[in-house]
Parts: sequence; C-alpha cells; structure tokens
Amino acid sequence: MRDKADVRKELLRKRDRIPAEVRKVKNRLIRERLLSLAEFKNASVIFFFASFRTEVDTAELIKTSLSAGKRVVLPKVEKERHELLLYEIRDFGELSPGYMGIPEPPAQEGRMSINDVELVIIPGAGFDISGNRIGYGGGYYDRLLSGLQKPVTVIAPAFEEQVVDSLPSEPHDIRVQMLVTDSRLIRCIPHQ
Repeated sequence: MRDKADVRKELLRKRDRIPAEVRKVKNRLIRERLLSLAEFKNASVIFFFASFRTEVDTAELIKTSLSAGKRVVLPKVEKERHELLLYEIRDFGELSPGYMGIPEPPAQEGRMSINDVELVIIPGAGFDISGNRIGYGGGYYDRLLSGLQKPVTVIAPAFEEQVVDSLPSEPHDIRVQMLVTDSRLIRCIPHQ
C-alpha cells in the first residue's frame, strides 16, 4: 500500500488538472445530486466547509441552504489548538479569507458544537468507495468528527477524479457515509 502523502499528492494533482469549464459542469451536477438527497432536505442545521482552490464548489450549496431557511454552520481554524471552531452564518457575505486563505466565518458569539448539526458535508483530497478519506494532512476533520455523540450523516462532495477503489486508512480516520460525485451517488459500505 502506498503512503498517504503520495496518494494525497496524486489525487490533488488529478483534481487540479480538471479544466475550469469542465469543473463548472461537474460542480453543477454534484450540487443538483446533493440538493436532491432526503438527508439534505430533512436537515435543518448543516455543517459545510467553504470551498477553496479546486475543491468542489460549496458556495451555491451554502447560499441555497440559507435561502431555504436552513441553519448553516462553518468552521474557523484555531491554529494554536489545532482544531476547528464552529460558527453559524446568516449570510454568505460574512465569510472572509482566514487560515491559508480559506474562507471562514467571523469569530462571534454563539459558537456551535458538531453535536448541534444534523448533516455534515466535508472536504477531502480523495475518497474510496468504502468511505475512507484522505484529507489535507492536518487531522482537523478527524478530530472534529471524533467528538460526535450522535449518529449524523457525513457526506463528501467529490469530483469523480478523486474517487479510487481503496485508500490507506488508520483506525482514527473518520469515514464518510456518502460520496456525491458528478456521475454517481455512492452509499459507502465500510470493509469489515
């Protein structure tokens, strides 16, 4: 099995190579597929990541959720403690570049807990069909989601180029239950 850093680099390279026009179409297909899910429709409090660089675009998903009256929670990186702090936003315009230039909500009153949300939508460099995820190497999302005290569906929107048959994984790695790509919905069944 190849090491995670090499796999991460290879998957990010593949994602970065998707031409802008093609990415635009793929983003629309992923957005339509995700918005049609019962898990999305039934959730009233949704945790999103704010997309950055060549990630699947979440801006329209966030705006659609806000205009549908859903509560939207986004992470802000707390670098010293190496954790994600969660804040609810009421308008997409509240986001501004934060850690590494990633759009973040302002630090404000009313911090949220991961246990306040009903649906989690997370990023990653790559995924396999069993729900294993390779992140960006910081472990932020694994730490955040390890604090879940109730069953919550975790969905990763991904370009088909980011999905492989299997990935190296470790016991502490958080799996996703669903992958929403530009060509399919994968309900992940972890290997036993």
